[in-house]
Amino acid sequence: MSEAETGRTLTYAFARDKGLVVLSRDGETVELGVRAGADPVAILEARRAIGRPLSFQPLDPARFERELSEHYARAAIDGGETEAAMDGEGDLMSLIDDIPQTADLLDGDDDAPVVRLINGLIYEAVKRRASDIHIEPHEDTLSVRYRIDGVLQEVLTPSRRLAAPLTSRVKVMARLDIAEKRIPQDGRISLSIGGRSIDVRVSTLPSRYGERVTMRLLDTRNALLGLDELGMDEETLRRFRSVLAQPNGITLVTGPTGSGKTTTLYSALSVLNNGQRNVMTLEDPIEYGLEGISQTQMHHKVGLTFAATLRAILRHDPDVVMVGEIRDLETAKVAFEFSSTGRPALSTVHTNSAAGAIQRLRDMGIEPYVLAATMRAVLAQRLVRKLCDHCKVPHEATADEKAMFGVPLEEHHEFYRPQGCMACAQTGYEGRLGVYELLVVDQEVRQLIREDVSEDDLEARAFAGHDTLFRNARRYVVAGQTSVEEVLRVCRKDES
Repeated sequence: MSEAETGRTLTYAFARDKGLVVLSRDGETVELGVRAGADPVAILEARRAIGRPLSFQPLDPARFERELSEHYARAAIDGGETEAAMDGEGDLMSLIDDIPQTADLLDGDDDAPVVRLINGLIYEAVKRRASDIHIEPHEDTLSVRYRIDGVLQEVLTPSRRLAAPLTSRVKVMARLDIAEKRIPQDGRISLSIGGRSIDVRVSTLPSRYGERVTMRLLDTRNALLGLDELGMDEETLRRFRSVLAQPNGITLVTGPTGSGKTTTLYSALSVLNNGQRNVMTLEDPIEYGLEGISQTQMHHKVGLTFAATLRAILRHDPDVVMVGEIRDLETAKVAFEFSSTGRPALSTVHTNSAAGAIQRLRDMGIEPYVLAATMRAVLAQRLVRKLCDHCKVPHEATADEKAMFGVPLEEHHEFYRPQGCMACAQTGYEGRLGVYELLVVDQEVRQLIREDVSEDDLEARAFAGHDTLFRNARRYVVAGQTSVEEVLRVCRKDES
């Protein structure tokens, strides 16, 4: 009897409610973890169900929850043979359509191979800190990839025959139309893994060999950080706090998709939400719930756009407004009108640099004098992967590297490279670090904006005495926290 088989003799619901979990099996004896206060009668029931001699190990509540999640999710993965799932397409049509809005991923006794495989994929993605799951059919195979620390990694390549049952199962979970395969669809799955709430945004898209599915995993515990936890250097953090203390004007956060803009905005809102302000947000979609803040979801099909909703909420007397993204001239105009009434606004734009955000707004059609009067600051950011502490390898910095990263040529200095080990899944990296540049609109920058100077001239003046993204990332290379290659992958070298 394998460990997974032993685990399935106790259902997840029974183990969770009674405070019992199978830890391991040594010969004929099964080690049973017992949460403090467990019912002795339940232990006798477990003994009858397992049918083996038991040894017992007391567990505190925190460790019990961890062991419970690890054991039952691992059993789901071990049981999810892909070859068996190939024959499961017919069974998908009989799946119950009335799935609870928030269901525990590990709860229940459904052993359908496709269900176990999907459960295992989601659990493994959460365990490996993946932000997205990509399921994409090709001519002969099905590619399953995780985006971990901003980089896609292939984890599974089963036969393409699995595409239809997997896609159908995900659609059922996200309450999408499983018969409609010609148009893109978007949905959402709310679930939990051992008491840990996970929100999954699901998007499907027709492709040459079938529908591809992308699932974005949103974990509230990883998003709601304080400003001090974002990884800003002391000077940038001090200047950014000073900007947030301003009574009016627009502050923008810019960067590519997946650079942490939403996390930074939520951290800024937590500073502004002191209980004495009416803080309102417009988001598409709402990624995380924020306590004490009014959040509104956009619905473009019924006309609930950023611009239209922003006009509406101005009648609700907001003190602070956060607009998820400035995408067009109409939204930009309303946001600037709001901030010109003496109240602060926060938003994002997609540009490559802080100075580029000013140019982007000018290209949209915002007049330079409006920008100069209303703009307070632009924070550009990136995320660089952090070297794995278990396997990073030192090397003597070359002359070019020393010159690039501000190390005196005569000084002996070691930089580090990735190697790969079991702890980091052979990638050489584990976790990410924030890199920032902050353009504060002071009197001189304001005059340059009025004069409509070029982006390069604006950048040269604004960062004459402050870090650009590249200069900000130097500290991580010199300290051995990331590699030269990683910084060059994420930041432009000519920003130095």
